[in-house]
Amino acid sequence: MDIIAALTSDFHLQKWQVENVVKLIDEGNTIPFIARYRKEAHGTLNDQVLRELSERLEYLRNLDKRRGEVYASIEAQKKMTDEIAAALDKAVTLAEIEDIYRPYKPKRRTRASVAKEKGLEPLAEAIYAQSPDSPEPIVMAEGYVDPEKGVETPQDALQGAMDIIAENISDNANIRRRLRNLFTVTGIVNVKAADETVESVYTMYYDFSEPVNRIAEHRVLAIDRGEREGILKVSVTMDPVKASNTINSETLAPGGNSPCTETVRAAGKDAYDRLIYPSIEREIRSMMTEKAAASAIKLFSVNLRELLLQPPVKGKVALGLDPGYRTGCKVAVVDPTGRVLDTGVIYVTHSDAQRDAAKATVKNLIKKYGVEIIAIGNGTASKETEIFTSELLREFDNNAAYMVVSEAGASVYSASKLAAEEFPQFDVSLRSAVSIARRLQDPLAELVKIDPKAIGVGQYQHDMPKKELSQALDGVVEDCVNSVGVDLNTASPSLLTRVAGINSTVAKNIVDYREENGAFSSRSQLKKVPKLGAKAFEQCAGFLRVPESKNALDNTSVHPESYDVAKALLEDCGFTLKDISKGGLEEITARVDELGGEEKTAERLGVGLPTLQDIIKELRRPGRDPRDELPPPMLRTDVMDMKDLVPGMELKGTVRNVIDFGAFVDIGVHQDGLVHVSQITDRYIKHPSEVLKVGEIVTVWVISVDTAKKRISLTMKKPKDVE
Repeated sequence: MDIIAALTSDFHLQKWQVENVVKLIDEGNTIPFIARYRKEAHGTLNDQVLRELSERLEYLRNLDKRRGEVYASIEAQKKMTDEIAAALDKAVTLAEIEDIYRPYKPKRRTRASVAKEKGLEPLAEAIYAQSPDSPEPIVMAEGYVDPEKGVETPQDALQGAMDIIAENISDNANIRRRLRNLFTVTGIVNVKAADETVESVYTMYYDFSEPVNRIAEHRVLAIDRGEREGILKVSVTMDPVKASNTINSETLAPGGNSPCTETVRAAGKDAYDRLIYPSIEREIRSMMTEKAAASAIKLFSVNLRELLLQPPVKGKVALGLDPGYRTGCKVAVVDPTGRVLDTGVIYVTHSDAQRDAAKATVKNLIKKYGVEIIAIGNGTASKETEIFTSELLREFDNNAAYMVVSEAGASVYSASKLAAEEFPQFDVSLRSAVSIARRLQDPLAELVKIDPKAIGVGQYQHDMPKKELSQALDGVVEDCVNSVGVDLNTASPSLLTRVAGINSTVAKNIVDYREENGAFSSRSQLKKVPKLGAKAFEQCAGFLRVPESKNALDNTSVHPESYDVAKALLEDCGFTLKDISKGGLEEITARVDELGGEEKTAERLGVGLPTLQDIIKELRRPGRDPRDELPPPMLRTDVMDMKDLVPGMELKGTVRNVIDFGAFVDIGVHQDGLVHVSQITDRYIKHPSEVLKVGEIVTVWVISVDTAKKRISLTMKKPKDVE
């Protein structure tokens, strides 16, 4: 297979783009580095496209490897023909290659192999030839009776021959391909309850059917889970007449005037019922699950990206509250850099006296440390803690506000080795409170410490193939960290590990070097870190920031390899490095225009246009954080209850999760409301992610409230009576 040609076609790119990307990947370059610092080589493709291309490259190479293995196996059996070789060369999926290999694949003992051992293969071939002049099959079978081989009667011989024919039909790659396509187009998914008397969350699937090519992917995942739990029974069926016609068109001789035709027809039916249908049904189910899982992983990745890139609340002292009933609510105060200032435990759900004491404690912490923002975890007792906080802020003359944050994964982090190393003096619950406070200050820096799978912004993530899910989510985290940049002198080992080119060993060495030698004073000092070689430096340097460096470029995303170009550009425009330290050089764009524009400047400086544009962008706003350009998170000072909601009420809310059938929005009542996909916009959309993203602040109206089931239905379409 010409892999370059295949990738060029799959991604609608130019051949030179694909060739360069493949070369860069093979040279050991990371995706963030390729995306950011090799734009001329690939035509400014973004990191998501590059990552998808890299994954497809790996798939095609594995496909070629399997093609070679199958070719070698058939060759070793001395059964290779020009037709088989051509078919293998044309195969573009693993399923096609396996279909071709099926007749030559070593098999366990089957009815057909037993019949062959009894010498019945010539009889099977004679019957399958369907000669108009041949005798009746049963008559032909009389000559193969041999009690010593276990063939007692002509009927035994005929049955053995039919078993051989059935297996040959089952192994026919063309028949399987056609039937697989037919199943995909006309198949029906049928779902029944294992026991209709059992109440479950799968009630809507107790008598359910939908075409294979139309069933929604989130339904596939729900049905799969229900089947695993023993609550649902699932099958995929197809019109047997269509299946029979497909097989007969490939196996029956034209005219059908042979005495053997009906025997071949019967063998074809047996092949379908006993061998082909169970196999293809498994394939179709597997295909549906893989497609649904891929879609769910992609959605999880999109949501995770938006969550990680939530704008930080910078420069503020934060108080984190990890709610709880019996064990109380854990409290932690952290300074603007995330350093822990104080911790404690309060009881907001116990007696009035303890509640008053809790208020006094929190008020004292707010006064003592100048707390401006409060982060409340959304777990057990969150509602009571939110009401407590709202009351406290009303009684207290200050400017503090609060926000309920997702504590998904906080307990996983708190009990981890990483948390124990970071906070050996605190117990698990207090570590959670620190994590919750930091999530509001800088979501990215805190969430990178947690396994992405534990961050609840997907659907059915626990049902996903672990390797594919981890690979996709790790890629998202890596892209987010590198797009924002990392402060070399404050970053934790877990954050450094996500920087392009840095593994866990090098990350630990960076922190150890920092602790032994003090803060880094330049990017070039990184080269002194043990095990951080030239390649690693090339990959990571541009994503690490050194605010303390005398060279202002060390605190930008300009790569060290482009420093000479940046300095020459500054000189041409009448600036120096010191001018960058004073702030952004907004006027540099006008100066470049005066010098003949970006293209001429790039040519004069001997650099690619995309690289020059990135340098100019960075010099205009050195060390910029792309998250600062987003709307800030919505902070609250008051709380509502579900019973306060009435249909038609207008509210502001924060999108917490985007899924296939809609989005969940936090409207400040401790229970997220659902905006169904049909209620997001008046125009047609295939998926809610086309319009909404996690963390976005939206205006919604209440449609209905079911307090018993704790369900809130919302709409983003402004009601006509409100207009």
